[in-house]
Amino acid sequence: MSVKRIEIAVGIIIDSKKSIFVTRRAEGSHLAGCWEFPGGKVETGRGESVEAALSRELQEETGIQVTDTSLLKTLEYDYPDRQLKLHFYIVNGWQGTPEGREGQQSCWLNVSELIDAEFPEANQPIITELKQRYYTA
Repeated sequence: MSVKRIEIAVGIIIDSKKSIFVTRRAEGSHLAGCWEFPGGKVETGRGESVEAALSRELQEETGIQVTDTSLLKTLEYDYPDRQLKLHFYIVNGWQGTPEGREGQQSCWLNVSELIDAEFPEANQPIITELKQRYYTA
């Protein structure tokens, strides 16, 4: 029997200084305490597209209205208790100021400050790619 993968839309909000907005997962949540790129589940049962989920989740979690995105990469990742299909989008344009709207800690980090070990395992190939793409020493 195949397990249904959970579709997740993830926004990598990056500003003109190559800083990325990240949030910390709440206590009691899956992977609590890890830093993450904001996003959340695609409501496939309601026919929601990945792009619509990205806009909805970023509005709910960070308070921004997304105006420009591009798909960076789609990855499948299996945790012991769940199987994910993660759609990582670069968010180049938005209205509003990102903030942790659900009480979660948040901050802007330069690409060079992203530390693999502080993010969920599923994000590590993305962090490597972001460093290759945006980091200049």
